[in-house]
Amino acid sequence: MSTSTISLDQLIAWLSRFRDLVTEKQSYLTELDSAIGDADHGSNMVRGMNAVVEKVGAEPASAADALLKSVGMTLVTSVGGASGPLYGTLFLRMGVNAGPVTELDAAALGASLRAGLEGVVARGKAEAGDKTMFDALAPALDAWDAAVADGADIAAAASAAFAAAEKGRDATEPLVARKGRASYLGERSAGHLDPGATSSTLLLQALAETVAS
Repeated sequence: MSTSTISLDQLIAWLSRFRDLVTEKQSYLTELDSAIGDADHGSNMVRGMNAVVEKVGAEPASAADALLKSVGMTLVTSVGGASGPLYGTLFLRMGVNAGPVTELDAAALGASLRAGLEGVVARGKAEAGDKTMFDALAPALDAWDAAVADGADIAAAASAAFAAAEKGRDATEPLVARKGRASYLGERSAGHLDPGATSSTLLLQALAETVAS
């Protein structure tokens, strides 16, 4: 299979794989969130992604923008807490950037992901070191862009992004949270991985696995 572009079917497979990963890791995400949040990140993500997979299966999209916008709206309306608006905005902005196309090359997909991250920043006002999903996504997309600049295809770019996301996620453990529910804990938020950074890493893992298969 060529990995020069990602098709609509592969985008849908990515979403399905992400659903499977958050389902597998639901208890772990909840455990992380119980330490510094509301203990609902796992259940929220599973509920949201189940709704997404059901929606895209029932209403097949004819273009990337329609697909990704549908994903975003489904997450906004089905997920509680901060996760719904943040992940919803990520996919909505991805859709706007992607446009009415049926496939994306590595540069275009990277640009869409970057637009999604910019949407997350605009909504959540997160910066590096705040102990949020930004700490996984930002280095992941920097790695993606660097890989593409070196001529990488989607599979190689996604692999590089996933590896960078893992490092970014792990780097949240010693941080004191400055955003969200975890920030209320002050110094006590240190010593725990951020749940949002952890689920964001699963998003990149799902993409890497999908385009590699």
